[in-house]
Amino acid sequence: MDNLISFDSDHSVARFAPDASDLERAAEQGFKSVVNFRTRDEKQDILPDDEQRLAEQAGLVYLHHPVSADILDAGVVDQFRQKLAALPKPVLLHCASGKRASAMVLMARAADDGLTGEGAIALGQKNGLDLSEEKIGDFVRNYADRKSMG
Repeated sequence: MDNLISFDSDHSVARFAPDASDLERAAEQGFKSVVNFRTRDEKQDILPDDEQRLAEQAGLVYLHHPVSADILDAGVVDQFRQKLAALPKPVLLHCASGKRASAMVLMARAADDGLTGEGAIALGQKNGLDLSEEKIGDFVRNYADRKSMG
């Protein structure tokens, strides 16, 4: 599958919202789970309930964990981290463009690996995603810094 950001062997982010054939291809390529961060209010070709059905038909475990600027807080990230830990790996994560999904992966990795905010942003940059000038990048920095300080 093209247009992915692979943060490590267990976490890859699609820079697009996958369709049925993409979900089948993900399963064929060895992905075990898919996470959708799009909210039900977003304009989309495949609604979360339909995506869940398609993912499960392809043999993937499905998690819908909606994230938007309005509902993003540390609690939402902490809940996601708990759910992510329970998913079969490797995991394909997505939103519409990959920014929210990447931010969520970066925060999970930062918390698990003890990265600072700048370390989390640098990990994104190393993998081809620069959130340093994005509003969500500020949230990633702050979350990672709080977690790295204990």
